[in-house]
This record gives sequence, C-alpha cells and structure tokens, in this order.
Amino acid sequence: MSSVHQQTKVPGVSSPRGHELLDRIDYRLADTPAAKEAIYQLRYRAYLDEGAIEPNADGRVTDAHDDMPNSWVFGVHVDGVLSGSIRISVATPAMPTSPSVDVFSDVLGPELQNGKVIVDPTRFVADPDRIQRIPELPYVTVRLGYVACCYFDADIGLATVRAEHQAFYRRVFLQKPLCEPRLFPGLLKPVGLMAADYREIRERVYARFPFMRSSAFERRMLFGRAADAPTLRAADAPNMAPAKSSECYI
Repeated sequence: MSSVHQQTKVPGVSSPRGHELLDRIDYRLADTPAAKEAIYQLRYRAYLDEGAIEPNADGRVTDAHDDMPNSWVFGVHVDGVLSGSIRISVATPAMPTSPSVDVFSDVLGPELQNGKVIVDPTRFVADPDRIQRIPELPYVTVRLGYVACCYFDADIGLATVRAEHQAFYRRVFLQKPLCEPRLFPGLLKPVGLMAADYREIRERVYARFPFMRSSAFERRMLFGRAADAPTLRAADAPNMAPAKSSECYI
C-alpha cells in the first residue's frame, strides 16, 4: 500500500461535543508487523483495564480475523499518538465469515444466504491512559464502521458490545439488539449483537452526527485494496459497489 492508504487525515468537522478533534486524527491501516503489534498490545492493555480478559504472558490480543482478507485493522492516532483501534470486517455471500458471524451464525447466516452485505466492527479499544482526556475518542473511532458501510454499500451494520455500552450504539447508530448476549472467544464477559439497516437509518444518523459523513476519496483511501491484494468489491457480491458520493458526502 502507498503511504496515502496507510494514513488518512479526517476532514475537519466538529465532534459531538463541539470540539474539533477530527482535525487531530489520523486513521492508519495497520499493514506492517510493527503497526499490528502496537495495536495488539493496546488491545491487551484496554481489555485488561476493563476486566474483559485474563492476564497473559504475551501481553497482546489477536486472532485469525486480523489476517483475513476481508478485515481492515486501523489505529486511531491523536496528535500522532496511537490512542485507539478498531477492526472492520466485511461479510458477504462470497466470504461469509467475520468475528460476529462466527459467534452468531444462527442469526447472521440466513442474512448472508439472502445476499446481504454485513459490516462487522470489532476489537474497538481506547488507550485507558488517554480516554479520560479525549472523551470524543469513541465517536471518531466507531466512525470507521460507518465509513465502511458507505463504501461497501452495506445492508447491515453490526455492533457486538456489552450490555452497559448498548445505549451508546442505540443513540449514535440507532442499532437494536438481535439476541441474548454470548461469549466471544477469549473474553470473560458476554457481548450482545446489535444491528441496524444501514440504508434505512443513514440519513437520520447524518442529520444528528454530520461528522459521520465521508468523501469518496477518504473511503477509497481507507478501504481500497492494492491491485494484487484480495478484494471484496462488486465481483464478489452485486451490491458491494461503493455508494454514490452524493449519498454519503457532506
């Protein structure tokens, strides 16, 4: 990938609290061993801080989906410092796997069989030493899931979160629980599956949180694959072509 793919500056728009944090944000695709390792260690510190995992000797959290061709692992850098991370996986009929699809296969499998495209953000973490000083960090991090929904023209946007975090996803993404919480591999606390029909709620989310919008350029720089890399574009599923810029752009 070129450097423009690895580091994408977010447009300068106001955050929910009136600050202009997005001016200080870089979304960086973790496409080197060093970048991935930093994120795996950040996950460990964040999960351990909130009691989501047992301590381990490696001091890192990773799984097979980090290296899947339908996953993108991003570091969220504030003022050049890695402060958060999220992984975006895209499940399609041609590649019917993602972290949430694996755990909630009985719920999501039928959707894939019906030709749906599912954007599945997981491994959302924030640096426990910085989150108190940057309360807007969760908003600008989960924004990547919404950018992905636009790029892949998703039918369904997911969130797999603990019960105490569901109110945030109801408020921001208008998502609703689909089933009872379940345990993810390696985690100590069960998480619930939440979802929304992306096209149905898109304009309402934009109206309430305009910074969720993105440009065609930003989407392509974040989620476009190099010519020789595995791709999940229209050749794999008819409705995976990027959405029109006029539908997602400010």
